Amino acid sequence: MNHGRLVNVVDVEATCWERDGERPPGAVSEIIEIGLTVVDLDAGERTARHGILVRPARSTVSEFCTELTGLTQAEVDTGLDFAAACQLLAVEHAAGLRPWASWGDYDRKQFTHQCRVTGTEYPFGHQHTNAKAVFTEANGLPRRPGMARALQIASLPLEGRHHRGEDDAWNIAALVLQLNDRGAWPS
Repeated sequence: MNHGRLVNVVDVEATCWERDGERPPGAVSEIIEIGLTVVDLDAGERTARHGILVRPARSTVSEFCTELTGLTQAEVDTGLDFAAACQLLAVEHAAGLRPWASWGDYDRKQFTHQCRVTGTEYPFGHQHTNAKAVFTEANGLPRRPGMARALQIASLPLEGRHHRGEDDAWNIAALVLQLNDRGAWPS
């Protein structure tokens, strides 16, 4: 089977609290879901869709976080630990070999930070593209839009639930493919 140029589009959800709400003592923002959509740039299609639940070690899912993502503490308790999730990305999704993209730099920074503080091997290669920056430049926008707004600008539907990693990665992948079709995606 001949695969074209493959890109892993990644979106993470992490434990979070209301902006003016108080974070529980000792709690840190931790990844609780990794959404990954594989994009074949040459074929112009999304070829695989994955959602990996991750069990947080130093925080719990707040009521605010559940309202935002739909994820509950009971659900993420069934997930992998962070190191196992990173290993899964590396082994099953060729994360260290394929270029990857996310909407903004949050996902890359969250992985970098969480790997550093947990002593986990970083699962991705160095070829990361900030899809939000590419979209903003390609559309001549004065500021970088959120993913939902970008879908509106691109006349694409928001599929699934916003702030769910698996669904957001799928939607970001649609934006990546549209940018690639226009010749705006970096090679």
